[in-house]
Amino acid sequence: MVGHGFMGAAHSQAWRVAPRFFDLPLRPELALLAGRDRGRTEDAARQWGWAETVTDWREAVARDDIDLVDIVTPGNSHAEIAIAALEAGKHVLCEKPLANTVEEARAMADAAGRAAARGAKAMVGFTYRRLPATSHARNLVASGAIGTVRQVRARYLQDWLVDADAPLTWRLQQEHAGSGALGDLAAHAIDLAQFITGQDLTEVSGTLDTLVPNRPLPAEATDGAGGGAGLGAAGGGSEVLAPVTVDDVALFTGRFADGVLGSFEASRMATGRKNALQLEVSGSLGAVRFDLEDLNFLEYYDAAALPDRQGFTRIMVTEPEHPYLSAWWPAGHSLGYEHGFVHQMKDLVDAIAAGTQPTPSFADGLQVQEVLGAVARSAGKASIWTPVH
Repeated sequence: MVGHGFMGAAHSQAWRVAPRFFDLPLRPELALLAGRDRGRTEDAARQWGWAETVTDWREAVARDDIDLVDIVTPGNSHAEIAIAALEAGKHVLCEKPLANTVEEARAMADAAGRAAARGAKAMVGFTYRRLPATSHARNLVASGAIGTVRQVRARYLQDWLVDADAPLTWRLQQEHAGSGALGDLAAHAIDLAQFITGQDLTEVSGTLDTLVPNRPLPAEATDGAGGGAGLGAAGGGSEVLAPVTVDDVALFTGRFADGVLGSFEASRMATGRKNALQLEVSGSLGAVRFDLEDLNFLEYYDAAALPDRQGFTRIMVTEPEHPYLSAWWPAGHSLGYEHGFVHQMKDLVDAIAAGTQPTPSFADGLQVQEVLGAVARSAGKASIWTPVH
């Protein structure tokens, strides 16, 4: 695994747990952890059970005893690591969004296509499609339970940036993250909407905004900086500020392949919303509705029910008949955020063992990246705003 932060913890936990609950055809071995800081990397390896550490990811790519490379670094390094690993014949799992630009994502998808001919598999980590409730929603839509899809509403809301004094991090810098709420959050909403409906977005119209344009640098970034290397200071010089170069809020409408309209919202400034990935799909015969903050439940509306019994039914998705649940606890015993990652590892190992293409593929990741790119281009056009008077 390359990287060991928040996503590194989630992936490490999943690699450890997946073979203990699922009868996997291959058993993952946590062989090597790569990170730039030797001390922090060694601490993470001890905590999560990685056998060895290196400070250069290229060593992992070069080693013959490494079969799979798991990439959990910031987006600006995804393309270089993934392409090198694929060209070395490794299987690759890469966190979302696939890259920072469409061009990088296309190069990664092309590399994955070439590697597939040699037996190497590549998958992008859109884990929310692997929650039992979202997989169940896809199954209901595919079975015709809600009839013809007519409209999609999706939003992903968080509030961790509401405080204007929250310090600048790599997620707020375009050179590292590519984009803000658009790539970080809307990418999940796009993938989930396409996964559940079975349709791709083909055109979009959107806008982006940065609500807090400057944020204080972390204390360690200003130590000995002599005033911040030309950066302006706030509060009478008591605080070094640096520009936020990504969006805080993304809003857009989209049209799916068969003409269905969708509305999308992504924000890291939605006060009171901690991790609200919400999706509602309306059809001619019913609807489904999901909220990540209530992830063990799916709401289903049956328009054919008698008038005095109509309304959204709240389904607790914990039965053994529901996706992935037969390996876990008795009915009614809830799963959590980390279980989507466990299911991701299970599906990836199953696909590698069977010699089949895991999903979502790098081509799927490229398609989402193209949607993100189209939203950004649309937001850059002044004509998006039409005067009311």
